[in-house]
Amino acid sequence: MPLPDAYLTYPHRAHGMDQSLYGWDPADRRAPVHLKSGAKLLVTLIVPLEFFPLNPPAEPFKHPGAMKTPYPDLRHYTTRDYGNRVGVYRLLRAFGSAGVPATFAVNADVAERYPPLIEAVRAGGHELAAHGVSTAHIHHAGLSEDEERGLIARCREILPDATTWMSPARNESFATPHLLTEAGFTTCLDWEIDQRPTPLTTDNGLLTALPHYNELGDMKLLVDRSQSEAEWTQQILEAAAYSVSLHQSEGAAGLCFTLTPYVAGQPFRLHAVREILAGLTGMDGVQIVTAAEMTRQFEDATP
Repeated sequence: MPLPDAYLTYPHRAHGMDQSLYGWDPADRRAPVHLKSGAKLLVTLIVPLEFFPLNPPAEPFKHPGAMKTPYPDLRHYTTRDYGNRVGVYRLLRAFGSAGVPATFAVNADVAERYPPLIEAVRAGGHELAAHGVSTAHIHHAGLSEDEERGLIARCREILPDATTWMSPARNESFATPHLLTEAGFTTCLDWEIDQRPTPLTTDNGLLTALPHYNELGDMKLLVDRSQSEAEWTQQILEAAAYSVSLHQSEGAAGLCFTLTPYVAGQPFRLHAVREILAGLTGMDGVQIVTAAEMTRQFEDATP
């Protein structure tokens, strides 16, 4: 029996994208842009500071880093807490030695529970970004706008000066971009987008989505795919070098990746972090900047 004609009818079908946040702009058709700083590639290091409940909710889904075994899963809980108590300070020292800034995406619950950690991040000259309330507070389409607005408002209250946002598990509802600009955020780290910061048109102004590469994050490569630290280091440096090599034809690019304190902050991985930082800082045309600074530089870019 053939399908009815209505099955193939889609009233919103048109040339380009099927959403209104950003337009059809493939790399081979867009004009290259050039940064006033002269950089060919801007890199942002993202360090999530997360609170993991011992008995996390499973709706709408468990956070990828949530507890794995039946309650009480003390093994995974203490590993995550190790990241906030030990691993993150090792990353701070590595950043300080390399003379580079990072963007620390902070759960509101972490900011409330660990004030000395937040003070240490500020003292290092790093950016504090809002990262939702906790890993148990996922943003998704099952929330009402008022419920989601309340979650964002709590983060704004705890981090009143933050301009950068990353959702827990990098998950959004359809309303999230609009609610973020309503709350005063101008940069978003949820998207894995187009190798160049992309302005999203929301109901309350522009929200710049930075290219945050899940494929280069320590959790994805070292934990999920069980790759070696050497492979991880090589992939990041190769990605950066390739982006620099395309500057002539594609213009300036951006690259963001995650360093998770309980993953990258382990003692047997610090050598890889130092090698990555040395490789990036020693690469011609590469600058390591905060997320807010990447947004600013691309806003001021010229054709």
